[in-house]
Amino acid sequence: MKALHTLIIIIGLFSSLVAPQISAKSKADGSHIQKGNLYPRVKMITSMGDIIVELDRSRAPITVNNFLRYVDKRSYENTLFHRVVPGFVVQGGGYDSDFAEKPNFGEIFNESGNGLKNERYTITMARQSDPHTATRQFFFNMNDNESLDPGRDWGYAVFGSVQEGFEVLDKIDQVQTDLHPVYGWGDVPVEKVILERVVILPTQF
Repeated sequence: MKALHTLIIIIGLFSSLVAPQISAKSKADGSHIQKGNLYPRVKMITSMGDIIVELDRSRAPITVNNFLRYVDKRSYENTLFHRVVPGFVVQGGGYDSDFAEKPNFGEIFNESGNGLKNERYTITMARQSDPHTATRQFFFNMNDNESLDPGRDWGYAVFGSVQEGFEVLDKIDQVQTDLHPVYGWGDVPVEKVILERVVILPTQF
């Protein structure tokens, strides 16, 4: 079962062998964004409602900083939640509304051993079969997906959790999906679910 779930995540990436990359001039690692705030929060404004996520920089600093730099560059705007497997994952962040692959900053180290578990309503980095291939795609766990946690093999790096908007994710989790008629991808929402914008929220004291 663990191998099957891992394979599903890998296949769901739909990645080309050579993904477009963002210019080297833009490769600040994101640590400057709300520097010193171990738990930055973001609001994801979607076509089905808003989701507020608290990121955990104390456990997953590389992953959180990486995510924040895409947010800071407004690179998640008008991207798709391109893959929905009910009761498993809601995945997005990699493709624009026309299913064109978005550029990335390159691969990051896998922080799956940080102690955070792939529990329901956590946010996790998607990757390919190699453990250190995550770039910009992420998914929300829609169940307690223990099979995605590290064990004898590398797992999938959790880097935050949902604070508000659980009902929005539950709605997305139940949308109708099908095989994409052009690309042949499975689990694609029939009606597009759009991540319209991600906003970094003010620091809480």
